[in-house]
Amino acid sequence: MKILLRWGSALSFLIAAHAQAVEILQWERIPLAVPLRVGQERILFVDQNVRVGMKPELVGKLRVQSTGGAIYLLANETISPSRLQLQNVANGEIMLVDIAATPAQDGQPALEPVKIVAGETTPSRYGQAPSTKLQSTAATTTTGQQEEDAPPVPQHETPSPVVLTRYAAQMLYAPLRTVEPVAGIAQERIDRRLDLSTLLPVQPLEASALGAWKLDGFYVTAVKLRNTSSQQLKLDPRDLMGNFVAATFQHPYLGARGNATDTTTVYLVTQGKELRESLLPASISQVDPKGGQRGSNSER
Repeated sequence: MKILLRWGSALSFLIAAHAQAVEILQWERIPLAVPLRVGQERILFVDQNVRVGMKPELVGKLRVQSTGGAIYLLANETISPSRLQLQNVANGEIMLVDIAATPAQDGQPALEPVKIVAGETTPSRYGQAPSTKLQSTAATTTTGQQEEDAPPVPQHETPSPVVLTRYAAQMLYAPLRTVEPVAGIAQERIDRRLDLSTLLPVQPLEASALGAWKLDGFYVTAVKLRNTSSQQLKLDPRDLMGNFVAATFQHPYLGARGNATDTTTVYLVTQGKELRESLLPASISQVDPKGGQRGSNSER
């Protein structure tokens, strides 16, 4: 009986030790150091659907596989200190991981898996100070009550059209590591062949959709504008044709065709419907909003 008890105690100790053999790293916007050993795979648990970005020179040196919130890293050769970017597909948030691979030594134990937990949660109200919240697997809340409680609708100190416009501009022009995460925002599919000829019918411009995002029932669509004339153009939101909640030009002027300044972006915010449903029909575009009718003779 004593032997059985000893074996039971030893087995319990081994199980507990194995269960704790995961290194916990807390993400607080400071790059996380994750050392690797050549020929040994190391697992990163992030519990998020992420895209992994790395330098081109790491191709062939580092094998990266991502599935189900886990990232599998395998160094095929020695790697000098390098940085990986883990981007949350849902909200665009970036986590930075610094890696370096060294040759494995005889007798060295295998490196433990790494679990990355959030040090600060995204504030529920835009502009509010984030609260500290560690993700714990030891939570003891009632499962039934969690399933019955519907998730609250996120509120924002800043109006949603402003939040969307700012986020879209950052996603297009700012480094990914500087993009401010926004809870509840989602990227939308767009048809790059969408006919935008009715958007600014009085201006000699080419327009094409770049990207779209959604938040709280609002949509923002980024549209690239290019001047096709030899004259400088002044951009006026009042010339836009369509049903928009807000419209913001990246630049107030467009340079003549062929100049570095002949292209800009306009951010169009719509409510309850996508850009396609907010544009005017092509037949209406023939009417000049400043008076008269385009392409027609006044004589009868």
